[in-house]
Amino acid sequence: MTGVPASAAGGASGARRAAAGAAAAASTAAPGKVAGTAAARSADGGAPGAGPGASSDGRHAGTDGAAAADETVPGEDAGLDAQDDGKTPRGAKIAAAAVDQASVWNIANLLTMLRLVLVPAFVALMLADGGYDPAWRSLAWAAFAIAMITDLFDGHLARTYNLVTDFGKIADPIADKAIMGAALICLSALGDLPWWVTGIILGRELGVTLLRFWVIRYGVIPASRGGKLKTLTQGVAVGMYVLALTGWLATLRWWVMAAAVVLTVVTGLDYVKQAIVLRRQGIAERKAALEEKEA
Repeated sequence: MTGVPASAAGGASGARRAAAGAAAAASTAAPGKVAGTAAARSADGGAPGAGPGASSDGRHAGTDGAAAADETVPGEDAGLDAQDDGKTPRGAKIAAAAVDQASVWNIANLLTMLRLVLVPAFVALMLADGGYDPAWRSLAWAAFAIAMITDLFDGHLARTYNLVTDFGKIADPIADKAIMGAALICLSALGDLPWWVTGIILGRELGVTLLRFWVIRYGVIPASRGGKLKTLTQGVAVGMYVLALTGWLATLRWWVMAAAVVLTVVTGLDYVKQAIVLRRQGIAERKAALEEKEA
């Protein structure tokens, strides 16, 4: 029997004992490799010639391997728990905040920011060299014209392409009044426009703003066609005064400014009327709602 292997000498039982010893040694050397092998064997129904016990061990090893794989993904269970609890994961909140912040930098708001930047630039150009140099006045007119033209587009773009933001709601009217107020004050300071004209226009704008806040709890006063015509006429008239015009153009600008003043007064009185009606309606509706609730 010399030279005959022990597995052959022991028969089938010897071979099984030898295989079991080899498997134990392999598991001691590389536990991860045995777990993967056992999982693969359990999926195939066990290795050829292996008994039910081997297949059962393979299934247990596969289960343990899957559990270990699950444990290698940190934070995944926490994210799932947050979703189950109805809470937004931290990453989603950060992403949403980034989107909201980026939405401020849209084309409509950029045009509004441009108008705000043009206000000090316009004043500097208007008052350069004493304020009477035709070249500097022409540059000041260009800045004023750009500001007025962008005013026509930023609101339209915001409403058309759903770019309305809280920043735009606040900054847009400020930019409108800032550029017009700066132009009127500069013209009056230089003696080109009577102060009472500047007072009427700026007083009307301030009064309408206060009226809007006065009735805001009852509703919003919509912009009328007269108000838009007033804005256009004011822009043309002030632009003509910014330029160093002479002759019949200087006479024409006086009539345009007179029309702007008339529209300013008429539309201002219309806003007062709308504010009073809106407030009365709001008070009546609240009173009716209280009476209905008490009944």
